Amino acid sequence: MVTSTPESALRALSHAAEAVGLDAKRASLIRDGNNVMYALPGGIVARIGSPGGSRSAEREVAVSRWLNAEGVSATRTIETLPQGLCVDDRPVTWWKLLPSHRPATPAELGGLLRRLHQLAPPQHLKLPSHDPFADIGCRVRDAIWLDSDDRIWLTDHEESLRQSYAALPSPTGHDVIHGDAWQGNVAVLDDGHAVLLDLEAVSLGRHAWDLVQIAVDYTDFDRLTKDAYDGFVNAYGGFDLTHTSEFRLLADIQELRWLAFSLSKASSDARVAQECQHRLACLRGQLPRPWTWTAI
Repeated sequence: MVTSTPESALRALSHAAEAVGLDAKRASLIRDGNNVMYALPGGIVARIGSPGGSRSAEREVAVSRWLNAEGVSATRTIETLPQGLCVDDRPVTWWKLLPSHRPATPAELGGLLRRLHQLAPPQHLKLPSHDPFADIGCRVRDAIWLDSDDRIWLTDHEESLRQSYAALPSPTGHDVIHGDAWQGNVAVLDDGHAVLLDLEAVSLGRHAWDLVQIAVDYTDFDRLTKDAYDGFVNAYGGFDLTHTSEFRLLADIQELRWLAFSLSKASSDARVAQECQHRLACLRGQLPRPWTWTAI
């Protein structure tokens, strides 16, 4: 099985670019995350998915086309290039490089999420059901440097959250959600136009999931002022997730997801491993809120 390494991403980029007649020699790294993104000459962005991610990449391309057709601005594919070529089981898709932009404000994010959540699910595109626990268990198991006490606690904590989540009342409808909604996943162009990014987690689920990241930024991390959070709530239509009974559960799941992501990056980076220990201490109640977590 191919692992997700910088070397495998570069190899996928090189072979895919050659196959479609592009030159990847001057490619520059944009982001190294679950997906790796490179900028190429000519305003092209190459997005290299995780091993085994072909279906997700195909869906992301289709979601982009659907959202733009529905009037919700989203990052756009390059239609003249073939999409989804796989190299070592890693899919490569091609996207338009955005012009000068900045991350969204909380209010801008809230307004765009409101429009997204008003869409009826597409009939021609089968969106998956959202799973907030996706990848958590495997990331805990793969973090071989964790001591047994921490691993057992994380496994038990996830199982407890799963049981509580399963016991939540069913939502009124499983509607379209972004799945990873935060300010950095909305690009605001110089003309004020907001564009939705990172579409791989678009799915059918609880609208509340798209609201929880901003909510915990305000309640648990003190990253937002009250005015900024109120701006988000008002732009979304006045609904404040922190006043609901499900907020604490969704917040705990989201924070576990953030820890699990850092676990996946810690084996080769001592700084990230130290950050993981800090996050774990927070979740285990050893440090009081508001917390300060360093971005990975």
